[in-house]
Amino acid sequence: MSAEVIFDKPRLRQARYAIAAVFCVHGAVTGSLATRIPWIQEHAGVSAGQLGLALAFPAIGASLAMPLAGRFSHRFGARTALRVLLALWTLALTLPSLAPNLVTLCAVLFAFGATAGMSDVAMNALGVEVENRIDKSIMSSLHGMWSVGALLGSAGGTVAAHLGTDARLHHLLVAAVLTVLGLIACRRVLDLRSAPDAEPPPRFALPPRSALLIGAIGFCAVFAEGASMDWSAVYLRDVLDTSPGLAAASTTAFALTMAVARLAGDRVVDRFGAVRTVRASGALAVAGGLLVALAPHPAAAMGGFALLGLGVAVVVPLTFAAAGRSGPNPSQAIAGVATITYTSGLIAPSAIGAVADATSLVVSFGLVTLLACGLMAGAGVLRKADRRAPAEISVPDAAAVGREI
Repeated sequence: MSAEVIFDKPRLRQARYAIAAVFCVHGAVTGSLATRIPWIQEHAGVSAGQLGLALAFPAIGASLAMPLAGRFSHRFGARTALRVLLALWTLALTLPSLAPNLVTLCAVLFAFGATAGMSDVAMNALGVEVENRIDKSIMSSLHGMWSVGALLGSAGGTVAAHLGTDARLHHLLVAAVLTVLGLIACRRVLDLRSAPDAEPPPRFALPPRSALLIGAIGFCAVFAEGASMDWSAVYLRDVLDTSPGLAAASTTAFALTMAVARLAGDRVVDRFGAVRTVRASGALAVAGGLLVALAPHPAAAMGGFALLGLGVAVVVPLTFAAAGRSGPNPSQAIAGVATITYTSGLIAPSAIGAVADATSLVVSFGLVTLLACGLMAGAGVLRKADRRAPAEISVPDAAAVGREI
């Protein structure tokens, strides 16, 4: 096991900005795809139900591929692994718009999700390592940069859709730009390598027990996030009889609230610690869920969704930070937490719909409120997300990461 390398402050500052740019690029891919899904549906000739089936495949691909990220980093080094995986992810943006039917659409979305998941694990592992070394919370702002990238990608996609641009051309151009930007950003991330005699992580392994508890907190937060993002507009339209424009604005406002809260969240975490921050966040989310469920008019419901956004914004970044410090194999733990949160994001929209069909949307958001209570109850498992002294910091690979090239 090799000793940990100490980096100077300018080098760490460059690495922080570089990994923030990587998060932004990653988010821009997601935003660029989301706005062109109607075009892709029409081009592939699939029904709404078939599209729903196809959109499950990115999460399936991500869940199966995430455990491989640690092995790539072990074999090729953190920088090379991230460079390759991020480039695969940005280039995969070109695939969905080429699919001519349901079968190919499912196949390319599976590949799209696999590259998304592996690059997600690699960049979060490096983000945790930078946070450890600079002794300052940065994971919330990194995820905030992901949200900024998603908003930028969505804005570009909205313009392209408004102009009637063919999604194949749109995604080809965006993929080219984002690939170049990603490669440039990866030049400054920390290039960490495992000790030559270290055992490689397994290709596939069950998440460690520590990741299951941490992932449960992430599950609650992502469920509330997915439910609010996908159903807020429908809630305002169907329950409170608002106009389509105002209903759509509630979703945009929720996304902006999330982004702003994440960008500002590191200061709160540094001052109050991860556990107290998540407990307070859970209280805000519970208040937001109750306000949505009991709202007598649209303004109150929109305020409730804003509180939900504030309440869950910093939770997922803190679960990744806690996973990265939870044991001897941080990459495996991060992959486990990511898999659980991806699963939550996959099932949340359909679960809300199923409960609404059986009862009502008001009851559905009662379920969201109940899960938000889990944030307050389980916040203690995120204690390892609080920063520790440099001597106590663990490195982000299964084998001790030691030297920079």
